[in-house]
Amino acid sequence: MCTRFVFRGGGDVVTGFNFDIDLAVWEHTVLADEERFCIGIKMPDGLYHTYHGVNASGGAGTLLYVHPNEKASEFGAPGSVAISELTERYVRGECTFSEVLETVRQKRIVYAPDASMQSMLSDRNGRALMIEPGVGSRLEEGRYALVTNYSLLDPASTRPYIVPGDDRYERAKEILELADERFGVEDALRLLREVRQEGLWATRVSFVYSAKENGVYYALNNDFSHIRENRFKTR
Repeated sequence: MCTRFVFRGGGDVVTGFNFDIDLAVWEHTVLADEERFCIGIKMPDGLYHTYHGVNASGGAGTLLYVHPNEKASEFGAPGSVAISELTERYVRGECTFSEVLETVRQKRIVYAPDASMQSMLSDRNGRALMIEPGVGSRLEEGRYALVTNYSLLDPASTRPYIVPGDDRYERAKEILELADERFGVEDALRLLREVRQEGLWATRVSFVYSAKENGVYYALNNDFSHIRENRFKTR
């Protein structure tokens, strides 16, 4: 369970992400330097894969669970690209936003094995692309873009999977709707704190990227009283 948004303000583009995960199932770590800020998840190959994060060029990517879709399950099919691979390449700065747009136009986007995921990718200019394998993709217009673990591109299909009491999307949307042009890092952190999760799938990492400040502000394990910073190399 995760929450991701992008807000396009008057003088800045701010993106925020709450990483919610079950520690009994997944091992994770924060990887931060002047080139990128990432949440690494240890996979069966023994490596920490970076499906969530932002790089020094302002490319931010996140991969969120969504309900299964049979049309997206043919991993390895000719002409297909796994959403996990595409997202990680973007986070690592190995492809541009324009190249991702071309990929989703030309290739079939599918799930990785045993994992139904959707992705939101954004750039430092505030362009935000929602990709749901088997459904399609869409550039999110307006002042903000927002997603949790339910389908934005096919809302009707996701209704049977909504967890009772899970109103993260509605609460975040209300905050973003009321935000003005001054919305910044502190406002974004307050939003993440408002929709944080506790219990088994608690929020383990919360981060905010500011294009104007060229850096990331983050909190660990819901401790929003201790905000850490990671500055990127100027480009």
